[in-house]
Amino acid sequence: QVQLVESGGGMVQAGGSLRLSCAASGRTFDRYAVGWFRQALGKEREFVAGISSSGDITYSTDSVKGRFTISRDNAKNTVYLQMNSLKPEDTAVYYCAADWFPIYSGRRSIDRSAYEYWGQGTQVTVSS
Repeated sequence: QVQLVESGGGMVQAGGSLRLSCAASGRTFDRYAVGWFRQALGKEREFVAGISSSGDITYSTDSVKGRFTISRDNAKNTVYLQMNSLKPEDTAVYYCAADWFPIYSGRRSIDRSAYEYWGQGTQVTVSS
């Protein structure tokens, strides 16, 4: 069982930065892949970025490449999403999700149904 708690959301002007954190409970967190997803009002939840259990493999969706960076510190049971050059279209509730993947792949990392554990979300609002 893993419990996830996101933090770091808020309101920022376009071009600004935020760092989201996903803190996990459980002693086996370093065995779990983690993904960040977001859901804008009236839209489906979409993949943003993912990271393997060891942190050596990452994926991100095209719209955030070069702006967002996912990382993890397994000693602190925490995954981060550094978001720079924020745009109004990045406004959404951001969720982290985790699960154990026998093989970490891009196809699986972007699939929200592949994750069993989810946090409650944190709101990010970017004003123009």
